[in-house]
Amino acid sequence: MTSSSRPGEKRSPERGLIAAALSPHPPIIVPEVGRGEERVTEKTIEALTTVGRRFVQRQPETIFVITPHGPAFADAISIRAQRRLRGDLGGFRAPEVSFDYETDMDLVSALEKSLAGDPVIFLDEAKLGRYRVGPEIDHGVMVPLYFLKKAGFREKLVVVNIGFLPYLDLYALGRKIGFAIEESGKPVAVVASGDLSHRLIPGAPAGYSPRGREFDEALANYLGAFDVTSILTMDGSLIEAAGECGLRPIIILLGILDGLEVRPQVLSYEGPFGVGYCVALFEPGEKRPGSRLEVLRREFQARLEERRNRESFPVRIARESLEHYVRTGRFMKPPEDVPEEFRGRAGVFVSIHREGALRGCIGTTGPVRKNLVEEIIHNAVEAGTRDPRFPPVTEDELDYLDYSVDILGPAELTDEESLDPRKYGVIVEAGGRRGLLLPDLDGVDTVEEQIAIARRKAGISPGEKVRLYRFTVKRYH
Repeated sequence: MTSSSRPGEKRSPERGLIAAALSPHPPIIVPEVGRGEERVTEKTIEALTTVGRRFVQRQPETIFVITPHGPAFADAISIRAQRRLRGDLGGFRAPEVSFDYETDMDLVSALEKSLAGDPVIFLDEAKLGRYRVGPEIDHGVMVPLYFLKKAGFREKLVVVNIGFLPYLDLYALGRKIGFAIEESGKPVAVVASGDLSHRLIPGAPAGYSPRGREFDEALANYLGAFDVTSILTMDGSLIEAAGECGLRPIIILLGILDGLEVRPQVLSYEGPFGVGYCVALFEPGEKRPGSRLEVLRREFQARLEERRNRESFPVRIARESLEHYVRTGRFMKPPEDVPEEFRGRAGVFVSIHREGALRGCIGTTGPVRKNLVEEIIHNAVEAGTRDPRFPPVTEDELDYLDYSVDILGPAELTDEESLDPRKYGVIVEAGGRRGLLLPDLDGVDTVEEQIAIARRKAGISPGEKVRLYRFTVKRYH
């Protein structure tokens, strides 16, 4: 679909995408929920009040809200296609804060045409029942809507729920949503609802990671510069360590803004409760020639080739093993040219990540195959297809996966005083149950945390007597 505006042509402020923003969504900033505690988020409240005022001044007929806390599918985004969107903050002790908005069904119909054949689920009343999804909107919608409603917004809504698709796919879907908005001829505003790191301070909701602050500072800087490439290529380990929920809504918003000049403005950032709250405005301007998406795809291919060129021998074996199995259903044969250092036997863990998120991890604490290469081959397939926490890897995912291979040293009996979560992995054993945790994991900073996680993995209660073993690991990327 092509826009009716030509490159370089000024867009009317009365039609198409007229405003966009990033909004955090902690219910505590709503006074009826916070009951005084919201006062420490003064910067965020003031910034969201500004967003509400500016949006309403532009007189949008419809506001899109992109939320990470609605029904999220692994292989699709979803769009609520109910005729009315209702909800309240009763789950946060404020049932009197309620919302009842009409869905813009004309725009939903336009989206169904624009996104035909794409991984999108339109959640009408029938599909709500089929997917066992409740009809109520979530707090990711209601918190930003609170400030919009307070500013006077009474028009229509469209709610978009994220999916766990690759970032470039989310961006491409956002771009098609942007086309549909532009072609609608209606004045439309978009809100990406999302918090940044949930791990800013000790005792934060998702635990503490020193990288949480690093993530937030980087992302806020990229948003302020509207540096789309840097946002879509953020280091996966940094994203995982941050424990965020806002990146996917932001990426969909960036896709909606594709093809436009954009004036960004970060209005505020703070993290008083250990969660990063960033408020930003993005003013759409003239159409720009070309698309950022094509540039991003070329850069992705270049990074993929670079990554493949520098991967270690164990990682190459793990990757080729899973790729071969996914495409053929058979285990690959070990190569004949194996470097001397990999001709022995050892326990091996293969970890698979997709864009920073764990996608599978399975291994053996000691050797069970006749050589190390076969251990890697089999454990890579197990990690990608039989980790009970995840569905099997599909062929479409293969280019988006990152691998690491941990080759384990011998386990030795130890005690808590001799452990170091950065240097040693730990095995906790009791009554035939064993829980293992690898060393040097983001968010695991103390021996107590390391042992507690290993206990939970084995189903060993906190007070139960255990034997502890430690082991070293050589990690390959």
